Amino acid sequence: MAEMQIQKAQTYKGIRRQVIFSFLFLLLCHSVSGQLHYSIAEELRKGSVIANFTKDLGLDINELSSRRFRIVSRVSEKYFSVDLNNGNLFVKDRIDRETLCRTTATCVLIFDAMVANPLNVFPVKIEIQDINDNPPKFFPDIIHLEITEGTAVGTHLALQNAEDPDIDINTIQTYRLSDNQYYTLDQKSESSFPELVLENPLDREMQNTHELTLMAFDGGNPVRTGTALIKMTVTDVNDNVPAFTQAVYKASISENSPVNTTVLYVNATDKDEGINAQITYSFSKTSENSFHTSMFNINPSNGEITTTGNINFEVTRHYEMSVQAKDGGGYIAHSKVLIEITDENDNAPEMAIASLSSPVPEDSAPGTVIALIEVHDQDSGENGEVDCQIVGTVPFQLDSSAGRFYRIVTTSTLDREKIPWYNITIVATDKGSPQLSSRKFIRLDISDVNDNSPVFIKSNYATYLLENNIPGASIYRIQASDLDTGDNAKVIYSISSMDNEDFPVSSYFSINIKTGVLYGQRSFDYEQLKEFQIQITAKDNGFPSLSSNTTLTIHVLDQNDNAPIILYPSMGNSGLVLFEMVPFSSEQGSLITKVVAVDADSGHNSWLSYHFMQMSESPPFAISQHTGEIRTSRVFQEKDVLKHKVVVVVKDNGDPSLSATVTISLIVADHFQQVVPKLKNQSSGEFPPSNLPVYLVIALALISLLFIITVTLAIISKCKMAKPSPSLDFSTNLYSQVDPRIISNFNNGTLPLPYSYNVCVALESTENDFTFMKPSQSVPIENLIDAVDSGLGNESLKDTLSPSSAIQVSHSDKIYLSMLITRNISNEL
Repeated sequence: MAEMQIQKAQTYKGIRRQVIFSFLFLLLCHSVSGQLHYSIAEELRKGSVIANFTKDLGLDINELSSRRFRIVSRVSEKYFSVDLNNGNLFVKDRIDRETLCRTTATCVLIFDAMVANPLNVFPVKIEIQDINDNPPKFFPDIIHLEITEGTAVGTHLALQNAEDPDIDINTIQTYRLSDNQYYTLDQKSESSFPELVLENPLDREMQNTHELTLMAFDGGNPVRTGTALIKMTVTDVNDNVPAFTQAVYKASISENSPVNTTVLYVNATDKDEGINAQITYSFSKTSENSFHTSMFNINPSNGEITTTGNINFEVTRHYEMSVQAKDGGGYIAHSKVLIEITDENDNAPEMAIASLSSPVPEDSAPGTVIALIEVHDQDSGENGEVDCQIVGTVPFQLDSSAGRFYRIVTTSTLDREKIPWYNITIVATDKGSPQLSSRKFIRLDISDVNDNSPVFIKSNYATYLLENNIPGASIYRIQASDLDTGDNAKVIYSISSMDNEDFPVSSYFSINIKTGVLYGQRSFDYEQLKEFQIQITAKDNGFPSLSSNTTLTIHVLDQNDNAPIILYPSMGNSGLVLFEMVPFSSEQGSLITKVVAVDADSGHNSWLSYHFMQMSESPPFAISQHTGEIRTSRVFQEKDVLKHKVVVVVKDNGDPSLSATVTISLIVADHFQQVVPKLKNQSSGEFPPSNLPVYLVIALALISLLFIITVTLAIISKCKMAKPSPSLDFSTNLYSQVDPRIISNFNNGTLPLPYSYNVCVALESTENDFTFMKPSQSVPIENLIDAVDSGLGNESLKDTLSPSSAIQVSHSDKIYLSMLITRNISNEL
């Protein structure tokens, strides 16, 4: 026993060295025909490095991340991974060769290593080498046998073999039997089943049972063993063992065979008679059989093997089963059944998008790769060969890449403005019979680039604008469209002048850069500028930015904002009434003088007409409505008044009409000396003494009293207020605030600014007239003022005053009268 243990230890050490050497050797890799081939041992710990892809594939380690280096596989990516920092291929999960490949001689995991930019695929094949990680096992571990006592010495009894999922040297190599006096173990090279050999005759009466220990040894390092207990029951004579007609039965069926399809018959014979010759068929109870026999059933009477489920070639391509034949005496014979599954074209091709670039810029050059399609068919042979094509008319085509990959590339230029997106339909068809196909739909969006300039509807625009417009009001809206999208379609508007005048267009106009609305910065005057020509630029927000131009012509329309200006006769700066000498002997229709006036407006606004202001009595003069010529209307007589004052009104044809007046004194006399005595007499007759001074004093007193009462009431009402409003203006200005827009209108147009006039009233013995003065003129308050010329219409005063009248007016009364007349003049204006 001690020798046996030493021998086992030495064998264990030798096998261990062999496994270590084999493991180191299998880590070597090589490449054949462009495919990387590595060999590794199973059960490597997680993180074990297999190889370095950067060296084997000639890749730059710094580009692994940017080129999106990855493993593409449905199975292998569970077990392997790549460190993008150093390019090492390492073990990701536990690899059990027996789970992956069972007892297959060669166990291979295949995957593709894929990089992008540029796209390339490298097939990788990793062979998994077996290590001795499984001990032999018996199923069952207690073997029950029966043997007749009449069994001849040298009889062989077949035993159930042990199972070891390892292969080659690591699987079962030898069996050993525990020491006993009746049996020895015989293992033939051509059979894997151990057999008991009866060495001595049996005597059931002396010993009816025997218990033996059967040991199985594999060839690994260290050696692993498995044991089973054999319980031998000695019975009466049954001296013939069943025998199968074949040691191995083979058959093939299609994967689409229906359930209960007969695969084959197994047959065994027994030379005994009676119950010892009755054979019962069954599947051997082994771990391998438990997997394979789940799809089949065996008839225990006739050995018919039929299917019990749907066979799928893609799941299992062959089945290997062990069957046994047992006679009535308990003898058992074993045989193997090999069933091959033939492939049918029952799987349509499958397509998956490995890589997709969407959206694609519309300026992509022909030949740009937009997608990588992986095509897979689970069938084999021609049934698994697939052809792909794009259906429909689209600017794309399929190019075959490495292995089962296809690239979709552009064949012509793209235009997002015509077609913003594409539906690409790919059809994959296998070469089986009948052919099967599948479709894959890909939506590809086209992204915009700035390849379209903003476009105006017209190259030239025109609009009309009345002068004296309100500053800041909108004038016109202009728009341009851009066929691009996003920022490339956002249009920004700007203006620039096309005229040669020395003025900046920005001081006259502004434009909303987003909406294209044009605004007037100031009020326009037709008499200064009648037309503007503006160049408007529309520029998009793309890169590089694109732009286009258009021309906008603005015609300023005239308004009647200029009153006529009388050129002749001109009063000058003196403010005195003009006079003309009319010969007493003038005939009817004689030309006395001509009023000449002009109007700065245009069109019908500048058509002028001349009229006399309506007077109490008709003077012996007439004026031409169109020419302004003043002529005598009749012959003068001795009784006629020698002095005539005529007010000529010049009106334009605008709406509303504006006018100007001039007062002319016409003296009828051949010489000026002739008219002085007559004027004195007429003055004496026209202005008799009256009570005007008394009335005037009374009127001034009443007005002063009313003014004082009004001021007192205003002060009392303000004092009664609880708190002054913060919005009140306590300015001493006597005039209301003027709207700035109105001031702007007047400043930029031709209308004069409104202002008030102060008026002084006095009496002089030489003239019975009223005269109005501006504050800037230094005129004594005693000067005579002509009320008719001022338009106040104070005829009553004129009638009551006489040359000899003298009224003493206090300084305060003069100021108050001046304020009243000033208010009237302001109202008139």
